[in-house]
Amino acid sequence: MRNNKILLLFPDGVGIRNYLYSDVFKNTEAELMLFHNFDDETAADVKNLTGLSQAFKIPKYKETLKEKFLRELICLSRLYSNSKKTGNPSILANWNRKHKSFSKKVVYKAIEIIAPFIKKYTTILSLESVYQKAIRATHFYNEVRSILENVQPDMLFCSHQRGLQCATIFAAASDLGIATSTVIYSWDNLPKARMALRADSYLVWSDYMKQEMALYYPEINQAQVYVTGTPQFECYESNHLIIPKDIFYDKYGLDPNKKIICYSGDDIKTSPDDPQYLDDIAEALIKAGLENEYQILLRRCPVDLSGRFGAVVKKHHGLIKEAPPLWLFKNSTEWSMVYPSRDDVSLLVSTAYYSEVVVNVGSTMAFDFAMFNKPCVFINYDQEHKKTRNWSVKTIYQYQHFRSMPDKEAVIWLNHPNEIVAKLVQPFNRNAMKQWEAVILADYQNASAAIRKQLKLN
Repeated sequence: MRNNKILLLFPDGVGIRNYLYSDVFKNTEAELMLFHNFDDETAADVKNLTGLSQAFKIPKYKETLKEKFLRELICLSRLYSNSKKTGNPSILANWNRKHKSFSKKVVYKAIEIIAPFIKKYTTILSLESVYQKAIRATHFYNEVRSILENVQPDMLFCSHQRGLQCATIFAAASDLGIATSTVIYSWDNLPKARMALRADSYLVWSDYMKQEMALYYPEINQAQVYVTGTPQFECYESNHLIIPKDIFYDKYGLDPNKKIICYSGDDIKTSPDDPQYLDDIAEALIKAGLENEYQILLRRCPVDLSGRFGAVVKKHHGLIKEAPPLWLFKNSTEWSMVYPSRDDVSLLVSTAYYSEVVVNVGSTMAFDFAMFNKPCVFINYDQEHKKTRNWSVKTIYQYQHFRSMPDKEAVIWLNHPNEIVAKLVQPFNRNAMKQWEAVILADYQNASAAIRKQLKLN
């Protein structure tokens, strides 16, 4: 009797860290195969790093106009529906209204005219049915189906529900009777209406996310939604991942006699004014005469290769140090084509362990640092001179996922630059953060085991 074959669909490299560097697929008798978007060199490296038996490249995908129109119309219609259900207009901020080409402007303008008139949820479901037929009528569907027929996996597992190609790949698997399972990638994903694929089972972080599934996707049977936790925080339970202090401090030019303030950058779109905020912190420390007590360690967003922090780091070269994420880019800087090295897991764990506090604009890093009971400061003021005129930090904290916070004292709120020093040393409410962790992360320590159980891995 042959072992089960599991085809791992990873639309981007983050899934490698969360699922192949964790214990989810370790020491299983199942045959693991990668279905991927990487170039050949990257795929070979990933295969060697993780011990996968085979790797198959996803065929080149070009979305048809009909597919795009339907998918985006469904998305905007769902955003209107989700906004109404929650009474939160900020959900509509997830819709991109800026398009460069004339043809895109025409398509999206048509969608923006039609979507407000779609009032009934049953109409959205009808559009979903039309979309499912449309993705099955493409050359890409036939190519994927042929690959699946040849590989004959027993299960298709996806690490991220948002990938454009995933809907078609899951449709082909379903039509062939292959069991399908997807992870809901992050705690902020569900209100954003970007889940085009349909699966036999959905793995979510917590009961809170399961309730969100019932709210935003009531057509999906709750018996198909499993609370497993997410393995991305299990690494903080492994002391061996902490780099020895002398090595860590020496490598990143840190002074062992100074406390570390970590500044974790977001991507440019999420927080365009990150460099200015970093400069504010440095200037506040200097003004208070605290540069001999504190040092700032910058961890930029892994795919932010813009160099936008360069001027600020140079200006404060003795105060600001950098610990660049150890991600492997090969020949591409596209998010879907890069992946973290194993060493980056140790770097992230060590950064949280040795730092006193983390500062950012509404980042999930609040949970990473909470693993070591370290406070997170959320920046809550706008810059006087903004990089993006219509961007405001106030919009960020109106997003639906922040409503999951039982107590606003789970983080420290930095409301004005003149508060910086006081807020950096302010004690934080650990109990409030623990409550928020319980809501969002649930039983994260046993996530790998829970996922293995759900996938019936021996």
